Amino acid sequence: MSKPKPRSRWSCLRAYLPLLAAPLLMAPKLSAIADTNKVSRVARPATVPFAQSSKEVQSAAPDMTQQLVQIDPLDSPHPIPWNWVMTTHAEVTAKGASGLRYYRSQSLVSPDGQYAAYTRIQMDVQPELYRSRVTSVMFLENLKTGDLRTITASSPLADNPLAANEEADMPGTIAILIPISWSPDGDRILARQFEGLFSTSDASDYAVIWDRKLNRTSTVAPDRSQYSTAVLLGWSRTNPGRVLFRAGELGEENWPLWAVDINGQTIAATEDKPAVFGQRVNNVWAGPQARW
Repeated sequence: MSKPKPRSRWSCLRAYLPLLAAPLLMAPKLSAIADTNKVSRVARPATVPFAQSSKEVQSAAPDMTQQLVQIDPLDSPHPIPWNWVMTTHAEVTAKGASGLRYYRSQSLVSPDGQYAAYTRIQMDVQPELYRSRVTSVMFLENLKTGDLRTITASSPLADNPLAANEEADMPGTIAILIPISWSPDGDRILARQFEGLFSTSDASDYAVIWDRKLNRTSTVAPDRSQYSTAVLLGWSRTNPGRVLFRAGELGEENWPLWAVDINGQTIAATEDKPAVFGQRVNNVWAGPQARW
């Protein structure tokens, strides 16, 4: 299993979390921020954190649960349920409550119809957003037998039961794993592992790949020397055995494309385009939470 090296910045930020007041990229409309800052689409992660009060989020909740277009902190084409995260925190804390809340994602069915992949997201809601935590578990269900298996990442903030990780237990961490594509023949699944810290602009993606034939899970990302933030796009069309990211430094307008293989080897992918496969079942992320 390929495991990227932990990023020391997570540990360094631990002592400063209470001082960071603005929620992580909590913008009502990312496109509006991009227009204001005159940055290109790939540079949107460079925007400063957008402050919005819990009261404002709560008042917007009815509209947010009806939106077809979901907000994503990195403007990813495969959004995490960010609306649900922020609305849940606002609604729970407005009642003076705290504790665990759950959400189940839509399913992604393999091209051969044999498997469905979906995610259970858990939010530990605390009165202060920067002390809340979001974790997740991705499930693979055999639709013929009903058997379930879990998929977990080995990235720095992943809540992996097979590896002790103090950074993953820090307050304020966000680690959400969602399935985004099967391979054309259904023998591999690609998932997006989004990681970040509440109240900061530190966030990035990892690719998690499960190989059915080898029964192996790998976590990969572009070479860290090439970027500060990466966004997973899908499988590479030019190099089908690789996954495609856009990645760069915060503040730069033009982020290059990188193709990464299962061992983490990274090559430039200037003319490449992403590909995704599989059928999504159920509605979009919005809606009442699933209680498991």
